[in-house]
Amino acid sequence: MATILSIETSTEICSVCVSKSKSSNIVFSAEKVFAHASKITLLIQSALEKAQIKMKDLDAIALSAGPGSYTGLRVGSSTAKGICFALDKPLIVVDTLESIALASQKANPGYDYYCPMIDARRMEVYTALFDSNAKRIEEDKPLIITADSFKEFLSKGKRILFSGNGAPKIFDVVVSENATLSSVQCSAEHLTSLAEQAYENKRFADIAYFSPSYLKAPNITKSKKVL
Repeated sequence: MATILSIETSTEICSVCVSKSKSSNIVFSAEKVFAHASKITLLIQSALEKAQIKMKDLDAIALSAGPGSYTGLRVGSSTAKGICFALDKPLIVVDTLESIALASQKANPGYDYYCPMIDARRMEVYTALFDSNAKRIEEDKPLIITADSFKEFLSKGKRILFSGNGAPKIFDVVVSENATLSSVQCSAEHLTSLAEQAYENKRFADIAYFSPSYLKAPNITKSKKVL
């Protein structure tokens, strides 16, 4: 099995994971929110030290490619690319929502659908729908949560497991016994199985041209100061 460093910076908490075998994942997460730029390299160093390996011993770098925080994704992407360029390692990109859906399905099998959600401010989330086997049935998209969200499924008795840091929003406006909230959140550890599959099949990203999946333009406010 390949030794892969996975980097997750899509949400407010960044994390890294070194996977050396299917039963051995070393995970480090930042304790503070939105500390990606200041903590990501320190987390990587700590994970490598605990794994007792050097950066050069890695076979590949896996990156959570979004959707998610614009700034977080940029930090993760530049860090992963820098390592790949410096050490001539392949880059593997993993869809963030897919990684959460698969982790949710593994932790709680038996639901009709799995719906990971990443907070996108106010009542909006980034989301996609996956079937009972965590296979994608719709593409990633931004969605504004309303009382009618997922009504076509929930009203027909279809059980949906919602996960991720945006999932609590659905329960603010939707009341259904068929909707369940999962405790699964974004984590670099959730990238490992998908990254391993990609490595085995040599599905590598073009380091020079890869760009994270932002889905929306960044929320930039102009200064009110008069120059």
